[in-house]
Amino acid sequence: MPYRWTTDDPAATDQELRLWPHNSLPPTGFAAFILATFTLATIPLYGLLGTALLWGLLPFLLLALAGLYYALRRNEADRRILEVLHLTPEDMHLVRHNPRGADQEWHCNTYWARVAMHQKDGPVPFYVTLAGAGREVEIGAFLSEDERKALYAELSERVSRVRA
Repeated sequence: MPYRWTTDDPAATDQELRLWPHNSLPPTGFAAFILATFTLATIPLYGLLGTALLWGLLPFLLLALAGLYYALRRNEADRRILEVLHLTPEDMHLVRHNPRGADQEWHCNTYWARVAMHQKDGPVPFYVTLAGAGREVEIGAFLSEDERKALYAELSERVSRVRA
């Protein structure tokens, strides 16, 4: 799962939850994909070796490869999201580190905080939110549907235990 509690004990009073999006293409896979794409894209050009037509088509191949490289790097940069929820008996503090732009913060007294799951009303099914201090904020919107369900169950249990 792309989230982790710092303590495995759900009854601990000081807990931290870290959430991050999936990263399905590691650096070695990225390099292999770019190399394989270049290799397969050059196969039709082998018959044109030694002709002027090769030099006419090669820039378009390199431009397409550069576009693919840029798109994959941009996707990787956009997925550098980290959400950190610090949970104590007195305070819940959520910080979302965005890939571009300022960090977003929310904090609330744990006693008044409420964990909610919106099955159909959110931008994604089974949307998990934290409410309190006059605001409602999302948590883990980048997770899959099953992961959001598991997150809601774990978060609800831990908040109620810390509150008690």
